[in-house]
Amino acid sequence: MNGADADAEAGPPEGWHAAPIGGAFAVHNGPLFARWRDGRLELGFRVGPRHVNPGLACHGGMLVMFADILISTAAQYQADIPRQFLPTISLQSDFLAPAPLGSWIEGRAEILKVTKRLVFSQGLISADGASVMRASGVFRRGPLLPDSASDDTLRLPGMPPRPQA
Repeated sequence: MNGADADAEAGPPEGWHAAPIGGAFAVHNGPLFARWRDGRLELGFRVGPRHVNPGLACHGGMLVMFADILISTAAQYQADIPRQFLPTISLQSDFLAPAPLGSWIEGRAEILKVTKRLVFSQGLISADGASVMRASGVFRRGPLLPDSASDDTLRLPGMPPRPQA
């Protein structure tokens, strides 16, 4: 096993917890990990062999999926809204640099505005500390979601309780 393959098999850095969020599609393409830091939800994953393009960098589609989940899920925990379905209305992304096989990807989101019907947010994604993507999105505030196993997973150390409906 070469160094990149070994890195790809490594788990998350210390302090990250498994986060089965984003539905079956995200679970299939993960695993994703989460932590609560400085009042924000951070998500991450390790770039494995199934995440890469022929150039052995993380596939853009994987990064876009990750960005979509990051900036919508963060709204559930960083804004004063109940847990609800947030279908994507618009998603913009800019690829800044490649994320090589084995690199640790992490993202942070900022919630820009919440209205009665919409959430506006943006995020920055890095690979081993170097910026690789920025994204922004608009999400429609849909129906409330039932509690699920992922709710327990995302009760992370230091995270405040989520607002109730």
